[in-house]
Amino acid sequence: MFGQSESAAVTDKIKLVLFDMDNVLCDYDRGKRVAWLAELAGSTSEFIHKAIWESGFELLGDCGALDAIDYLHGFGERIGYPLSLDQWVEARRRSMQANRAMLEIAGSLRKTVDIAVLTNNTTLVADHIDTLLPDLRPLFGSQIYTSAQFKTAKPDPRCYRLCLSKLDVRPESVLFVDDLSANVAGAREAGLHAHHHTSVERFRQALSAHGLLHDD
Repeated sequence: MFGQSESAAVTDKIKLVLFDMDNVLCDYDRGKRVAWLAELAGSTSEFIHKAIWESGFELLGDCGALDAIDYLHGFGERIGYPLSLDQWVEARRRSMQANRAMLEIAGSLRKTVDIAVLTNNTTLVADHIDTLLPDLRPLFGSQIYTSAQFKTAKPDPRCYRLCLSKLDVRPESVLFVDDLSANVAGAREAGLHAHHHTSVERFRQALSAHGLLHDD
Protein backbone atom coordinates (compact mmCIF):
# COMPACT_ATOMS: atom_id res chain seq x y z
CA MET A 1 0.00 0.00 0.00
CA PHE A 2 1.25 3.46 -0.84
CA GLY A 3 0.77 6.36 1.53
CA GLN A 4 -1.53 9.24 0.64
CA SER A 5 1.35 11.29 -0.72
CA GLU A 6 2.12 8.52 -3.21
CA SER A 7 -1.41 8.04 -4.52
CA ALA A 8 -2.66 11.57 -5.13
CA ALA A 9 -1.74 11.70 -8.79
CA VAL A 10 -5.38 12.13 -9.71
CA THR A 11 -5.48 15.57 -8.12
CA ASP A 12 -1.87 16.74 -8.39
CA LYS A 13 -0.03 16.30 -11.66
CA ILE A 14 3.66 15.61 -11.16
CA LYS A 15 5.88 17.93 -13.21
CA LEU A 16 9.24 17.09 -11.64
CA VAL A 17 10.81 13.98 -10.12
CA LEU A 18 13.51 14.97 -7.63
CA PHE A 19 16.04 12.23 -6.88
CA ASP A 20 18.37 11.71 -3.97
CA MET A 21 21.73 10.43 -5.23
CA ASP A 22 23.44 8.01 -2.83
CA ASN A 23 21.67 4.64 -2.63
CA VAL A 24 19.09 5.82 -5.16
CA LEU A 25 20.86 6.73 -8.40
CA CYS A 26 24.03 5.02 -7.26
CA ASP A 27 25.03 2.42 -4.70
CA TYR A 28 27.16 4.16 -2.10
CA ASP A 29 29.63 2.12 -0.03
CA ARG A 30 31.09 4.39 2.62
CA GLY A 31 33.24 1.51 3.87
CA LYS A 32 35.26 1.52 0.64
CA ARG A 33 35.79 5.26 0.93
CA VAL A 34 36.87 5.02 4.55
CA ALA A 35 39.22 2.08 3.87
CA TRP A 36 40.98 3.94 1.04
CA LEU A 37 41.35 7.08 3.17
CA ALA A 38 42.74 4.99 6.03
CA GLU A 39 45.31 3.40 3.73
CA LEU A 40 46.28 6.80 2.37
CA ALA A 41 46.64 8.34 5.83
CA GLY A 42 48.36 5.30 7.35
CA SER A 43 45.52 5.00 9.83
CA THR A 44 42.59 2.70 10.58
CA SER A 45 39.07 2.71 9.17
CA GLU A 46 37.70 3.03 12.68
CA PHE A 47 39.73 6.20 13.30
CA ILE A 48 38.70 7.77 9.97
CA HIS A 49 35.02 6.99 10.51
CA LYS A 50 35.03 8.48 14.00
CA ALA A 51 36.98 11.56 12.91
CA ILE A 52 34.66 12.44 10.02
CA TRP A 53 31.26 10.81 10.39
CA GLU A 54 30.78 10.13 14.08
CA SER A 55 32.16 13.56 15.02
CA GLY A 56 29.52 15.46 13.05
CA PHE A 57 32.14 17.00 10.77
CA GLU A 58 30.56 15.66 7.57
CA LEU A 59 27.28 17.32 8.51
CA LEU A 60 29.07 20.68 8.61
CA GLY A 61 29.92 20.14 4.95
CA ASP A 62 26.43 18.91 4.06
CA CYS A 63 24.67 21.94 5.54
CA GLY A 64 27.15 24.45 4.12
CA ALA A 65 28.50 25.59 7.48
CA LEU A 66 31.94 25.06 5.93
CA ASP A 67 32.75 26.19 2.41
CA ALA A 68 34.57 23.78 0.10
CA ILE A 69 38.08 25.02 0.98
CA ASP A 70 37.52 24.94 4.75
CA TYR A 71 35.80 21.57 4.49
CA LEU A 72 38.69 20.01 2.60
CA HIS A 73 41.26 21.51 4.95
CA GLY A 74 39.30 20.40 8.02
CA PHE A 75 38.88 16.91 6.57
CA GLY A 76 42.65 16.54 6.25
CA GLU A 77 43.28 17.92 9.73
CA ARG A 78 40.84 15.49 11.28
CA ILE A 79 42.32 12.40 9.63
CA GLY A 80 45.88 13.61 10.25
CA TYR A 81 46.84 13.73 6.59
CA PRO A 82 47.19 16.66 4.14
CA LEU A 83 44.45 15.41 1.83
CA SER A 84 44.43 16.96 -1.65
CA LEU A 85 41.28 17.71 -3.60
CA ASP A 86 42.12 14.98 -6.11
CA GLN A 87 42.52 12.45 -3.30
CA TRP A 88 39.20 13.46 -1.71
CA VAL A 89 37.47 13.09 -5.08
CA GLU A 90 39.11 9.71 -5.71
CA ALA A 91 38.03 8.39 -2.31
CA ARG A 92 34.47 9.50 -3.03
CA ARG A 93 34.53 8.03 -6.54
CA ARG A 94 35.63 4.61 -5.28
CA SER A 95 32.56 4.43 -3.06
CA MET A 96 30.00 5.03 -5.85
CA GLN A 97 28.58 2.59 -8.38
CA ALA A 98 25.89 3.72 -10.82
CA ASN A 99 22.50 2.04 -10.41
CA ARG A 100 21.78 1.30 -14.06
CA ALA A 101 18.13 0.39 -13.54
CA MET A 102 17.37 3.66 -11.75
CA LEU A 103 19.27 5.69 -14.33
CA GLU A 104 17.28 4.03 -17.10
CA ILE A 105 14.05 4.99 -15.34
CA ALA A 106 15.29 8.58 -14.96
CA GLY A 107 16.11 8.64 -18.66
CA SER A 108 12.61 7.47 -19.48
CA LEU A 109 10.98 9.99 -17.12
CA ARG A 110 12.77 12.96 -18.64
CA LYS A 111 10.82 12.45 -21.86
CA THR A 112 7.62 13.56 -20.10
CA VAL A 113 8.61 15.40 -16.89
CA ASP A 114 11.56 17.35 -15.53
CA ILE A 115 14.11 15.54 -13.38
CA ALA A 116 16.66 16.84 -10.89
CA VAL A 117 18.96 15.68 -8.08
CA LEU A 118 19.10 16.91 -4.47
CA THR A 119 21.78 15.21 -2.38
CA ASN A 120 23.03 15.89 1.14
CA ASN A 121 26.62 16.70 0.32
CA THR A 122 29.26 19.39 0.18
CA THR A 123 29.42 21.50 -2.99
CA LEU A 124 32.53 19.50 -3.97
CA VAL A 125 30.24 16.66 -5.05
CA ALA A 126 28.35 18.80 -7.56
CA ASP A 127 31.57 20.49 -8.71
CA HIS A 128 33.17 17.11 -9.49
CA ILE A 129 30.13 15.03 -10.43
CA ASP A 130 31.52 14.34 -13.91
CA THR A 131 34.39 12.43 -12.29
CA LEU A 132 32.38 10.91 -9.44
CA LEU A 133 29.37 9.70 -11.42
CA PRO A 134 29.68 10.63 -15.11
CA ASP A 135 26.32 9.05 -15.97
CA LEU A 136 24.43 11.86 -14.23
CA ARG A 137 25.28 14.88 -16.38
CA PRO A 138 23.78 13.54 -19.64
CA LEU A 139 20.51 12.90 -17.79
CA PHE A 140 20.24 15.81 -15.38
CA GLY A 141 22.32 18.53 -17.01
CA SER A 142 22.83 21.42 -14.58
CA GLN A 143 20.00 20.31 -12.31
CA ILE A 144 22.26 18.53 -9.82
CA TYR A 145 22.09 20.22 -6.42
CA THR A 146 23.85 19.62 -3.13
CA SER A 147 22.35 20.63 0.20
CA ALA A 148 25.42 22.73 1.04
CA GLN A 149 24.57 25.33 -1.59
CA PHE A 150 21.31 25.99 0.26
CA LYS A 151 23.08 26.27 3.66
CA THR A 152 20.90 23.55 5.13
CA ALA A 153 20.41 19.81 4.69
CA LYS A 154 17.62 17.28 4.36
CA PRO A 155 15.37 16.60 6.22
CA ASP A 156 15.02 20.34 7.01
CA PRO A 157 11.97 21.42 4.93
CA ARG A 158 13.87 24.59 3.97
CA CYS A 159 16.33 22.52 1.97
CA TYR A 160 13.62 21.19 -0.33
CA ARG A 161 11.86 24.55 -0.62
CA LEU A 162 15.05 26.38 -1.55
CA CYS A 163 15.86 23.75 -4.14
CA LEU A 164 12.38 23.95 -5.65
CA SER A 165 12.62 27.74 -5.71
CA LYS A 166 15.78 27.36 -7.77
CA LEU A 167 13.94 24.96 -10.07
CA ASP A 168 10.90 27.27 -10.19
CA VAL A 169 8.40 24.51 -9.41
CA ARG A 170 5.70 24.19 -6.77
CA PRO A 171 6.06 21.50 -4.05
CA GLU A 172 2.73 19.84 -4.84
CA SER A 173 3.87 19.12 -8.40
CA VAL A 174 7.06 17.32 -7.27
CA LEU A 175 7.72 13.67 -6.45
CA PHE A 176 10.82 13.26 -4.27
CA VAL A 177 12.68 9.94 -3.98
CA ASP A 178 15.06 9.12 -1.11
CA ASP A 179 16.33 5.99 0.63
CA LEU A 180 16.13 7.56 4.11
CA SER A 181 12.72 7.71 5.78
CA ALA A 182 13.63 10.90 7.68
CA ASN A 183 14.33 12.69 4.41
CA VAL A 184 11.05 11.45 2.96
CA ALA A 185 9.22 12.82 6.01
CA GLY A 186 11.00 16.18 5.61
CA ALA A 187 9.96 16.36 1.97
CA ARG A 188 6.34 15.69 2.87
CA GLU A 189 6.48 18.37 5.54
CA ALA A 190 7.69 20.76 2.82
CA GLY A 191 4.63 19.88 0.72
CA LEU A 192 6.19 17.47 -1.79
CA HIS A 193 4.95 14.03 -2.71
CA ALA A 194 7.60 11.57 -1.57
CA HIS A 195 8.60 7.95 -2.05
CA HIS A 196 10.78 5.96 0.35
CA HIS A 197 13.11 4.10 -1.99
CA THR A 198 13.70 0.47 -1.06
CA SER A 199 13.80 -1.22 -4.47
CA VAL A 200 13.51 -0.52 -8.18
CA GLU A 201 10.26 -2.48 -8.34
CA ARG A 202 8.65 -0.46 -5.55
CA PHE A 203 9.75 2.73 -7.28
CA ARG A 204 8.14 1.57 -10.51
CA GLN A 205 4.92 0.93 -8.59
CA ALA A 206 5.04 4.44 -7.11
CA LEU A 207 5.55 5.96 -10.56
CA SER A 208 2.62 3.95 -11.91
CA ALA A 209 0.44 5.26 -9.09
CA HIS A 210 1.26 8.77 -10.30
CA GLY A 211 0.67 7.88 -13.95
CA LEU A 212 4.35 8.47 -14.71
CA LEU A 213 5.45 5.05 -15.86
CA HIS A 214 5.00 4.58 -19.60
CA ASP A 215 6.15 1.74 -21.81
CA ASP A 216 8.49 2.94 -24.55
